Amino acid sequence: MKQSQTPILIPPVPEDNISDLLEQRVAATPDRPLFSVPVGDGWRDISATEFRAQVVALAKGFAAAGIEPGDRVGLICKTSYPWTLIDFALHYAGAVMVPVYETSSPLQVHWILEDSGARAVITETDDHAGRVAEIRSDLSALELDWRLDEDAIATLTERGAEISDEEIERRRNIAVGSDMATLIYTSGSTGRPRGCVLTHSNFVDLARNAGSALDQVVQPGASTLLFVTLAHVFARFISVLAVHAGVRVGHQPDTTQLLPSLGSFKPTFLLAVPRVFEKVYNSAEQSTEADGKGNIFRAAAKVAVQHSEALDAGKVPFMLGLKFKVFDRLVYGKLREKLGGNVRFAVSGSAPLSHYLGHFYRSLGVKILEGYGLTETTAPVSVNLPDKFKIGTVGPALPGHTIRIADDGEVEIQGIDVFKEYWKNPTATRAAFTDDGFFRTGDLGELDDDGYLTITGRKKEIIVTAGGKNVSPAALEDPIRSNTIIGQVVVVGDQKPFISALVTLDPEMLPAWLNNQGEDPNMSLDEAARNPKVLAEVQSAIDGGNKYVSRAESIRKFVILPLEFVEANGHLTPKMSIRRDAILRDFSSEITKLYGDNPQTEIVSTQHA
Repeated sequence: MKQSQTPILIPPVPEDNISDLLEQRVAATPDRPLFSVPVGDGWRDISATEFRAQVVALAKGFAAAGIEPGDRVGLICKTSYPWTLIDFALHYAGAVMVPVYETSSPLQVHWILEDSGARAVITETDDHAGRVAEIRSDLSALELDWRLDEDAIATLTERGAEISDEEIERRRNIAVGSDMATLIYTSGSTGRPRGCVLTHSNFVDLARNAGSALDQVVQPGASTLLFVTLAHVFARFISVLAVHAGVRVGHQPDTTQLLPSLGSFKPTFLLAVPRVFEKVYNSAEQSTEADGKGNIFRAAAKVAVQHSEALDAGKVPFMLGLKFKVFDRLVYGKLREKLGGNVRFAVSGSAPLSHYLGHFYRSLGVKILEGYGLTETTAPVSVNLPDKFKIGTVGPALPGHTIRIADDGEVEIQGIDVFKEYWKNPTATRAAFTDDGFFRTGDLGELDDDGYLTITGRKKEIIVTAGGKNVSPAALEDPIRSNTIIGQVVVVGDQKPFISALVTLDPEMLPAWLNNQGEDPNMSLDEAARNPKVLAEVQSAIDGGNKYVSRAESIRKFVILPLEFVEANGHLTPKMSIRRDAILRDFSSEITKLYGDNPQTEIVSTQHA
């Protein structure tokens, strides 16, 4: 059993809760901007002092409205400044937030609000409120609700004038580190969502220790633009870390406006999933292709990757260095400007980033620090650091964590950010931990001799072919999905004679690619799924993915489905991970067609009934 441990840097203070992080930030740098909100074409800064004043005023409003310490309050809201304002105000009022994804169905909303025993819910739009109204009569504990689009914050703030500062100070000090700070429900990729009880210490100790380890990223003057949903623990933790470290935060929930916002906000680091980096690269490639400069872009990308690999080897050859300088002026600098011009780091999680893109962005001057964590670990347990960095890994353990690999390859975690329990589910809680207190992640991984972790797949997703070969789908899916026109890839083949794949196309990237290939950019997904050039491109991507595995593990057949996997049809989780079981069930007939007597690679295109 291999194990790696990083000692804690900042010892726990058992009495501290999340509100103390804001109190300490205001005391240390009262005038430092903590947030910026959009105003016209620019941004208006909100200082630590101003943010605290707004938090206290809103906390008073919650108290005046009848929210009591310990009450659970649901929130359905896009990523925005009000989201974090509400979060901290609930901490100051002594309450517990239960975040709900904006995309959750009425049944999912019902389960989360009913299971959590939420006494109140805050929604942002007609659509959000409509989903709650649909199931409101079945929610036994729900008494209060507010609408952000009906000036709920202003109304509550005005109402809170009757509550004293002393009452809010009393309430914010009720919780200690071991008390529940939030109740976050898992995305439910393998069944009904479970409520994870995350404590104040989980957030406080992780923020302090991760902040110390990532001091080059969250140094004075650092800023980030959040566009990942705050309902997910990853972005939620970053927002708490930013308050602790004094990082200026902006928000842009509309990803179609992301590039203009990056240009005006000019962040120094980003938080994103690999798909964002893939799309930035693919968009740049297709844009230059349309301008007749695609060969120049691809040559520049190749040099960028070679340059980064040479840095790892310890020496950059003279001619390679010369080419790199030329392309830096012609290509790389323009891409850096698209990201705002100041981005030096990006923190990436939820899925592996390809080695190619990791090296490409590094040569752009953007180190993508891949990390690993789950809802149950308040997000990161490991992350690459600016000075401890290996592309292709999710880094070493963060301070205060021990990572070990069990005999069957499962990653097990012990540390400061591991959750307290599953809400009202002692059976699941017991099953989640080993006898000696390590959390069983359900992920498979490897530790190298330097203590860097690599995630190789999900334990429950391992495919065993009819020949007895164990195949991890992620090893094939991740490199194939980075192709410009591919949306999702789902590898199949459990108890079958060979490996196959279900493929969907990316409707955002497909039109530009088709246009650059001299094809009709307006063709439907159904037409594209049968188009010879599309089939050849997907085959090329699969051939590239097959290079990472043995012949026995390689994809022999595939089918292009003329549709998207989306959350609404139950095929994706709110964080855009595939629901493998649902996909295998819903496309069982397509999978059956893939398996005939001939085990050779064969392109199959079919229309889903």
